[in-house]
Amino acid sequence: MTPERSAWIHDRLLEAQRNITDIADRYGRTRAPALLAVSKTFPVSDIQAAIAAGQTRFGESYVPEATEKIRQLDDISPEWHFIGPIQTNKTRAIAEHFDWVHGIERAIVARRLSEQRPQTLPDLQVCIQVNISAESTKAGVSLQDLPALVDAVGQLPRLRLRGLMAIPARNGDFRQQRAAFHTLREAFDRLNEAGLKLDTLSMGMTEDLEAAIAEGSTLVRLGTAIFGPRKQAGKT
Repeated sequence: MTPERSAWIHDRLLEAQRNITDIADRYGRTRAPALLAVSKTFPVSDIQAAIAAGQTRFGESYVPEATEKIRQLDDISPEWHFIGPIQTNKTRAIAEHFDWVHGIERAIVARRLSEQRPQTLPDLQVCIQVNISAESTKAGVSLQDLPALVDAVGQLPRLRLRGLMAIPARNGDFRQQRAAFHTLREAFDRLNEAGLKLDTLSMGMTEDLEAAIAEGSTLVRLGTAIFGPRKQAGKT
């Protein structure tokens, strides 16, 4: 990596963090959401530059690529979040290498992660993905089926349910973006009112960041805002 690339990532990361804080202040948030740097398809050197700039959380979606990065950065050990669709034949690798999983949408996936999480590791921190836009092509459990999946995940050992995640349908209208995130926030609040102690709302990316923070996001996912345009990867 060139010094120029490293400095560029450093500056972009600081700019992203300032933007998150400014938006949180604008909407009266007492605490700005945490930043998850989406590093999928970017090289290890980019992650190292972000770590040098103070970033500790990284999101990956492609299992073979991610496990190689985790191996190379074992001596640094940042916090690794799996944020992609979860295939059942990849659950063991995810359970063995990641600290967080954001996309649980099926009980069978949760069971496999629970069974395959090594006893030597802390509980796997998990979020349930909700299809708040009711899109047939979008991943996530429906709002109607959410309580049953919450109950199923909550009964499994080696998993700790932390909250909910959603990726709503693309929409350039701020009010509609906010309405979609409000739906997830209401579901989150209902679960806590029922006695759960959830603390994580994983919602918001570059194009809908402001709306997500306005509706109470506790963790936002930014990739191109930090690392630049992403190359497409065929790895799963």
